[in-house]
Amino acid sequence: MRPALLVVLLAVALTVLCLLSIALGALSIPPGQVVRALAGHPSSHVVNDVVWSVRIPRTVLGLSAGAALGLSGALMQALTRNPLADPGLLGVSAGASFGIVVAIAVFGVGSLYGYVWFAFAGALATSVVVFVLGRSGRSGATPVKLALAGVAVTFLLFSLTNAIVLTDPDALDRYRFWSAGTLADQDTHVVLSMLPFLGAGALLALATAPALNSLALGDDIAASLGRRTGLVRLQGVVAVMLLTGASVAVIGPVVFLGLVVPHIARLLAQWSGLGPDHRWLLPLSAAVAPCLLLCADIIGRVVARPTEIQAGVLVAFIGGPFFIALVRRSKLAEV
Repeated sequence: MRPALLVVLLAVALTVLCLLSIALGALSIPPGQVVRALAGHPSSHVVNDVVWSVRIPRTVLGLSAGAALGLSGALMQALTRNPLADPGLLGVSAGASFGIVVAIAVFGVGSLYGYVWFAFAGALATSVVVFVLGRSGRSGATPVKLALAGVAVTFLLFSLTNAIVLTDPDALDRYRFWSAGTLADQDTHVVLSMLPFLGAGALLALATAPALNSLALGDDIAASLGRRTGLVRLQGVVAVMLLTGASVAVIGPVVFLGLVVPHIARLLAQWSGLGPDHRWLLPLSAAVAPCLLLCADIIGRVVARPTEIQAGVLVAFIGGPFFIALVRRSKLAEV
């Protein structure tokens, strides 16, 4: 009964948050007018334009990017067997940041639709470099080697990024806005262009779930069960590259989301009696993360009206204290 109740509660929470995301903002729209606009009978052209041209793309972006970051966070923690790992561990955020400043400072790209592809390419290229470095040697791509390679490449790229933005004011202005993490002012074409990458990454991630259960027992046991651990990690890294690279390229590096959400998913799985099965943990992470991201985005629009606070700022503000409490409760600091 509890698993069914959990699914219903998550579905209701996502539905309510989606409606609030469409209704609230600088222009608040009553619920009745939101329903009429969604049904194709808007009360005015202004309401129709706001709902379909601004709020719905923003809500879809929050759902898709949130699910991608939550799913990739759970996948990273499973692949590295590190409860404090997050998607940025593979250097995805650093690669996206470097791609954006290169696009602006070197190639003079000025539009979001232009430099988002540089961010995506930078994220993917950095992840490939980290994986190649992490799998070098006889032992292959072990969790420790992947983490060390990711940290090294991340610091290198952040140094290069800072060197560029400090010498280019235009790159600094655009980079500061992107790096805060926001769902605002996103082009519909960009959102639609990212969805295929997110879909492919999600399918690849969910397909690794049974193998992740074996990896949790250790590489030796997983190999004795017939799992090709190197191939599983490669599949997982590619999924993280697609999921995190696409979402970070569009909304910026939203910290704490991929770090905190998998722990919330584990608590929900434990409460519902599902246990530490990644076939449940991955979908739960993909459902919980959009709730947190949309909630932060809605709060940011309401408390600072008519302007807004970036969603990434509020996610960090909410996630920081929550994660500290989570670490103290579950004694993750001893891991």
